[in-house]
Amino acid sequence: MIVTLIVICEVGFWVLLAAGLGLRYLAKMPRTGAAVLLCEPLLEVVLLVVTVLDLRAGADPDWKHGLAAVYIGYTAAFGHYTVRWLDGHARHRLAGGPPPARPPRFGAARARHEVKLWLRTVAGAGLAAALLQIGVWYVDDPERTASLTSWQGFAGRAVLIHGLIALSYVLWPKKPKGGDEGNVSEAVAGTGAGKDAVRPVEDRAGR
Repeated sequence: MIVTLIVICEVGFWVLLAAGLGLRYLAKMPRTGAAVLLCEPLLEVVLLVVTVLDLRAGADPDWKHGLAAVYIGYTAAFGHYTVRWLDGHARHRLAGGPPPARPPRFGAARARHEVKLWLRTVAGAGLAAALLQIGVWYVDDPERTASLTSWQGFAGRAVLIHGLIALSYVLWPKKPKGGDEGNVSEAVAGTGAGKDAVRPVEDRAGR
């Protein structure tokens, strides 16, 4: 049941995202679209509640409960980022807005971008680990909670691996080759426009 609900939440995320952006830019109903986008965090709340109820009903903690905690952490950390990115593209494609800024490709700007993404992974893994620890305390049986603690280890390894990737961009900044210098100035110039393009959904439809 938990795995099925995770799949439903993931499908529901994209359905609500498409519906919200469609209402926002195709139907010219920005407030209704924003309201639909604001419903997306409810999916994680439903998953969390069902997981807790499953444990309270006496279910043995296993990989499904661990996966649910990791999924909630991931969507909490990256869901808003995904909505903001797609909103910028929808505004550009459907409403004639400015093109969204592309992520920086080179140098210190790329390193900062990678570090910010890593911090999102840290936040998501931290939330997942906290939820898993609450489950461990609730069950209070080390033999039954081994699966939950193993998922905590998985979250920690994800942070470490992503951190090493981000660190590589800091220690060895990627440099442009040949004609790519123009792309650097283009990305810098487009940064302000990209932020303006997505600010409304940041304010009203964060996850």
